[in-house]
Amino acid sequence: VSPHSAADGDVCDTDSCTRWLDAHYDPVANLYTFSSCIGNGDSLVVGDLGTGACNIKLKVYKGTSLVSENTLLDLPTGLVSFHMDQHEPRTPAIAVASGPFIYVYKNLRPYFKFTLPPLEVNPLEQEVWTQAKEVRRERYGPHLHTSCSRRFSFPLGRFLMLDPQEMETYVNLHKQQPLRRQTVITCISTLKKNMAEEDAVSCLVIGAESKDIYVLDPEAFTVLSKMSLPSVPTLIDVTGQFDVEFRITVACRNGNIYILRRDSPKPKYCIELTSHPVGLVRIGKNVVVGCAQETLLSYTQKGKKLWTVYLPAPVMTMGLMDHHTRGFQAVLVGLSNCQVQLYRDKNLLNIVKTPDVVTSICFGRFGREDGSLIMTTKGGGLIVKILKRTAVFDDRDTAPGPPLAQSIRLNVPKKTKLYVDQTMRERENAVAMHRAFQMDLSRLRLASARAYVKALESSLTPMSASLSEPLKMNAVVQGLGPSFKLTLNVQNTAACRPVMNLAVSFLYDEALYSMRPSFFKIPLLVPGLNYPIDAFVECLVDKGISDIIKVFVLQQGKSAPLLTAHINMPVSEGLPLN
Repeated sequence: VSPHSAADGDVCDTDSCTRWLDAHYDPVANLYTFSSCIGNGDSLVVGDLGTGACNIKLKVYKGTSLVSENTLLDLPTGLVSFHMDQHEPRTPAIAVASGPFIYVYKNLRPYFKFTLPPLEVNPLEQEVWTQAKEVRRERYGPHLHTSCSRRFSFPLGRFLMLDPQEMETYVNLHKQQPLRRQTVITCISTLKKNMAEEDAVSCLVIGAESKDIYVLDPEAFTVLSKMSLPSVPTLIDVTGQFDVEFRITVACRNGNIYILRRDSPKPKYCIELTSHPVGLVRIGKNVVVGCAQETLLSYTQKGKKLWTVYLPAPVMTMGLMDHHTRGFQAVLVGLSNCQVQLYRDKNLLNIVKTPDVVTSICFGRFGREDGSLIMTTKGGGLIVKILKRTAVFDDRDTAPGPPLAQSIRLNVPKKTKLYVDQTMRERENAVAMHRAFQMDLSRLRLASARAYVKALESSLTPMSASLSEPLKMNAVVQGLGPSFKLTLNVQNTAACRPVMNLAVSFLYDEALYSMRPSFFKIPLLVPGLNYPIDAFVECLVDKGISDIIKVFVLQQGKSAPLLTAHINMPVSEGLPLN
């Protein structure tokens, strides 16, 4: 893959261009697939869904050129590469899950086809099919529908949907065929058999519509292990080794995630989600799940929730970014707003903007480049980006929100004997302590209510309690003494009604201060404007003492003031004037 200018495909943005090179963009590649049906390495292998009814193919790209196509009989549900044996040269095989079959390709040529084992036929279905030549549908049909499951065996399921006049022809055509129930594959993955090396022999792990998980032997293609689930699996992730210990994490159609372990035919742990899972990626010992409610969740392998990230758009696909040479792991999340966001833990590290909605995503080696990001779009386009060798991803979160330090655990010291004794005392006297707390809380509320009522009655609040004359006032004292300037800022907070007939009066110790003027009228107050009113205070003594000056805002015809303010005068630093 050779990089070219971003202007050729116009898929570069300012943030991603500092870390990614645009290697290839083909908007008319006609690739319609999902992340489970794409794999990379020396070549790019894609399970193309085509139109859903035709042009279903397995396509192989070498560089940016299509070098091979193989027609598939049914829609692919998954594609994995794995090593079947220890033979040299160590060439991996490709397994494609389609319907009830697994098609295995070696050297890009068909090699083997595996069919899932058939399911057990219901005895009542067997009886009805045996007697279908003599018995009419009206007699057995309703009873069969209430006694059997929703899925019928072939060809009985088709027989029950026919009109009575068509049944005889259908029975004569298929009466020699035995009944069979066949499930289909919903997801596929690989599991190392007994070694952890990258080119070690791997088993195939298959999720089926019958709510079962199968582990297949890579050489004989026999069922090594079978496990049951409460619902149909849709997404699967596997870690460990089959002969040692392994964990299978499965997201199911009922909106839950189940974790299976070795020698456990049923799930060991269950994670209940608030919405259906869209993507599933494992990072170390934790599982990251993208949900339909535009959230990204992280859980431990025992089902404990670690964190939640709210996304700006619905999740379309997810993938793992595992750069072995740098030891860097992160989660790639493709969103419906034409963005691919890169998360490490709950921190957003990078945003890659694309010209179309991304439907599949894959990171890894492609040709000679170890850091290739391969994406297909909703319109069938193919995008290839290469991570720059100088690219650095900071752990600093680029998304708005609380700082990174908030998520760091505190180093809590060990429990001391005093702490343990205090804890025991609180346990023994819990009722008495609770009653004392409630009593103190009630007293605090009573004291606060009394102070509030007193402030209202004496008009000590900074805003008047009168609805007809809503006023607000604050005072500022300027000067060092013995002369002070007292400025009152009065404001009418009404919406549109002016206030008039107001006056201001001062109450002070005449042995300490003299004021000019000590009483004056306020002009009409227009709503929303601030009216500064100045008064001058003269200190009469040099004893280094001060007092309170009370300010009253009065209205004509009312005995109680609208507003009251207590001004703490500063100590005069100068000598009084004679």
